[in-house]
This record gives sequence, structure tokens and C-alpha cells, in this order.
Amino acid sequence: MRNRFTLFTLQVLVAVVLIAIWHFGSTVKVSIPALSPKPFYPLDPFFFSTPLAVFERTFKDFYTGVIWYHLGITLLETMLAFAIGAFGGVLVGFWFARKAVIAAVFDPYVKMANALPRVVLAPIFALWLGLGIWSKVALGVTLVFFIVFFNVYQGVKEVSPTLLANARMLGMSERQLMRNVFWPSALTWMFSSLHTAVGFALVGAVVGEYLGSAAGLGYRIHQAEGVFDVTGVFSGMLVLSIFVIIIDTVVSAIENRLLVWRPAPATQA
Repeated sequence: MRNRFTLFTLQVLVAVVLIAIWHFGSTVKVSIPALSPKPFYPLDPFFFSTPLAVFERTFKDFYTGVIWYHLGITLLETMLAFAIGAFGGVLVGFWFARKAVIAAVFDPYVKMANALPRVVLAPIFALWLGLGIWSKVALGVTLVFFIVFFNVYQGVKEVSPTLLANARMLGMSERQLMRNVFWPSALTWMFSSLHTAVGFALVGAVVGEYLGSAAGLGYRIHQAEGVFDVTGVFSGMLVLSIFVIIIDTVVSAIENRLLVWRPAPATQA
């Protein structure tokens, strides 16, 4: 408990230091004759805004309720992309890991699909699925799927041959092997990928909204950028960051609940 509190304190301290640097850099002029004959802001508020302005805009958007609809749209797209992509990645990852021939046949096609630039796919999905939520979900799925797929595949392949031979010698069926050997081995790899996949699901949703939509946080950021509203852009980024942390915390809680057998990490004195 003490180590957890210390870690949280240090994390908050890092945020405070960064915000303080941003605040003083955008509100206090400095005089450096070698760089400029006149005093200037190290972080020009026209380009960087100020922390107080960003926090005020964010609070105002939540208080007036302007942002709730757009936030709901983005979170819906994110959760759908995350759920569909993660489920597909786990399913196909297990299948390929257990079927070596299938994995060998599809290996070049998986690598080609993973190498496709996602930004190029966004307009195609918009053409196929329209400007509603499903084109954004599809873009997010393409990001989440491959992250989870490769980790689950590797997790299953990492099962110790000795452990597998002993389990088969004890007469375990394929279902028992899946439940007691392969699944526990893949869980650690899977949750490691899910922490990354959460952010990529949100990236897919926001990029899709940015390229073409009528609602969502990406749409709001695009609108603010179009009128040089830097405060609005940073406010949207702040909201996105907060909700990524919240979703990641939920994933961590589920991970700790399912991986109770995992030994605690060693702590340094």
C-alpha cells in the first residue's frame, strides 16, 4: 500500500511539474538579448494556450453539457472497436497458434494487412460504411486486432514444451489443455496488449472523426483547429487523455482479478 501511494505521488508530481513549466512558459516573459531584443514568452500562448485557459474551457464544456454528446459518441466507437478487435485478435491468435499449417498459409497475408497505413484505410471505410460510427469502429478494429493477435499468438507459442508434454502424459484432453495450459500462458501477453490496444482504439475513433464526421471529440478538435482555437484543441486532448487513463485503469483491475496466481513483482529496497 505504501509503495502504491509513493508511486501515485510521484506520478502526480510529474504532472504538476509539467503543468508548472507550461504555465510559466506561457504566462511569464523572459528577456534573452541573444535570441530576441524584446521580452518574449518561451511558450507563445497563441500556439500553446495556457493551462488555466485549457482547464477553464474543459470545465465549461462539461458544466454546460456541450461535450457530453460528443464524448458519448467517441467512447461508444472506442469500446466497440476495442471489444470487436480484442475478441477477434484473441480468437484468431489462438487458432493460428494451435494450427501451424493455417498460420503458415496466412502468414504473408497477415503481414501485408498489418503493414497497410491505417490513414489510407479511413476514407475507404467511410466510402463503404458511411460517415456514421461504423467507419470509425472499423478503423479502430484494424488497429486493435493486430496488437492483440500477435501477443496472443506469441503467448500460446511460448508454452513450455516440458509442461505441455507432462500435461499430455497425465491424459489431458484438448479442452483441458486449452483451459489449464494455453489460456493461462496467453493471459499475461493478452492483457499486456490490451493496455496498448485501449489507446489505439481511441486513436482509431478520433482519427476517423477527424477525417469525416458530424460528432465526436475528433470532430470537435478538427473544428477548433479550423478556427485556430488552440485552447479548444488542447481541451479535447486533455479529455481524451483522462478517459484513456480511466479505461486503462479498468483493464488493470480486470487483469489483477484474473491473474491472481501471478507472483507479485519484486520491490527494491
